[in-house]
Amino acid sequence: MLADVNLDLAPGSVIEVVGPNGSGKSTLLRVIAGLLQPTRGTVTGRPAVVGYAPERFPSAQPFTVAGYLRHMAAVRRVDEAAIEEWTSRLRMDHLLGQWLPDLSKGSAHKVGLAQALFCRPDLLILDEPFAGLDGSTRAEVALTVEMVAARGGIVVASDHQGDLRSLLNVTRYEVRDSHVRPVATESAEPMLNLSVRLPLSRAGLLAAQLRAEGHEPLLSQDESVEVAE
Repeated sequence: MLADVNLDLAPGSVIEVVGPNGSGKSTLLRVIAGLLQPTRGTVTGRPAVVGYAPERFPSAQPFTVAGYLRHMAAVRRVDEAAIEEWTSRLRMDHLLGQWLPDLSKGSAHKVGLAQALFCRPDLLILDEPFAGLDGSTRAEVALTVEMVAARGGIVVASDHQGDLRSLLNVTRYEVRDSHVRPVATESAEPMLNLSVRLPLSRAGLLAAQLRAEGHEPLLSQDESVEVAE
């Protein structure tokens, strides 16, 4: 049960919902998606196109993967070309002829992601989207989250795997004791400035190597290199 929830989700935002098991994260996601109605209060301004991928895709359905996705595309009036795009991006083309009840949890999870994504949602709700996925598919999902936010969509996700932590500008809320509270942004790590005196020719080579490794060195006139770590 959740109480006194007050969230303002801005276009272009990525929201990570954290909290212990059983705290109500999935309930919050379903309310935001419109699958559950709050007993008190209202949800306003929900975008018209919502994509929702549950933590456990309901695979006990009499469809093949291809048949299910075609059915969902027809319901949502989506061109079947979108199915081809997302089954390719999620690396699940080999699953199309399989029956849903025969899928592993990870494969069923990909089906859930595909049906949430091919409608080009303006509000994307993902419940543990990275669970059971291989590394390359997890990277594709993270890229998709960034893509949805970049075009002005809203992404709300729970993520035990921690993949969202690699993205910039993620706002975190914690569900605990029936309440939803913002999580303070972690402070930046202390900076270490290191200055090294080298001949100018070698300083240039070192500076180029540091830039290649993601650092930003400062070259001074006294033949030294200063790097912030």
